[in-house]
Amino acid sequence: MTAPRRLHLPAGTAARGPYSVDVDPAAAGWEHSALRVIELPPGAEHAFDSADSEWVVLPLAGACTVRLDGEIFELHGRASVFAAGSDFVYVPRDAHAQIASGAGGRFALAGAKCERRLPARYGPAPEVPVETRGSGNRTRTVRNFAAADAFPCDRLIAVEVITPGGNWSSYPPHKHDEDRPGTESVLEEIYYYETEDPHGYGYQRISPSRPGGADLLAEVRHGDAVLVPDGWHGPSIARPGHDLYYLNVMAGPGPERAWRISFHPDHTEGYA
Repeated sequence: MTAPRRLHLPAGTAARGPYSVDVDPAAAGWEHSALRVIELPPGAEHAFDSADSEWVVLPLAGACTVRLDGEIFELHGRASVFAAGSDFVYVPRDAHAQIASGAGGRFALAGAKCERRLPARYGPAPEVPVETRGSGNRTRTVRNFAAADAFPCDRLIAVEVITPGGNWSSYPPHKHDEDRPGTESVLEEIYYYETEDPHGYGYQRISPSRPGGADLLAEVRHGDAVLVPDGWHGPSIARPGHDLYYLNVMAGPGPERAWRISFHPDHTEGYA
């Protein structure tokens, strides 16, 4: 796979139409994974057609209703991504959806090009599996709202990660760019970042797993995105005293929807 020209998308550089972030497969230079972020003022609505992709509508800040396939889903949302996990709605392919927010808010649409049309569904926040991964200054909180083993989708895998200030996450460096049944799956990945305040930032590293592969060291701030077409990704480092949030969106071509990764050979300890 050829790496996209731009792996780091600073806030505003991936904006298109109503979206503050709009990364589709064509823009990313790959086949499946997509991400949109939209900010709605109070009383505003936004309609979209899912086309050949499945989507999850995830409140980042605020609440909304989603009208879909003749149903109305009420999303309670949250004050911010740092306050709590959120409920969400699964939007199948070949559907028309409308998002409305009385008080306004910011909402992510995590998407993946897919084949099957699954039913529209509501994901309650209390049912989202939450895990603490790593230890010491590698500790982070992972909300597995649309992980492969947590919520049924056709191809989409999506999770949220909170990295405490001064900690490392996405660590040890790992990859998922080879089809090795039972060991590693091919997944295109998007990181989308938010910070608690304007002074927050972090660093993201991608190092090549093959000649000419993805290579990046970027300072990331609120509203930035990073594309991972291949390569060892990690660490993601949060500035001391300022927690860092990222949303991971993944999908790939394999027949099985699975998150299988290989750790860098210099870090065989895994998630210690």
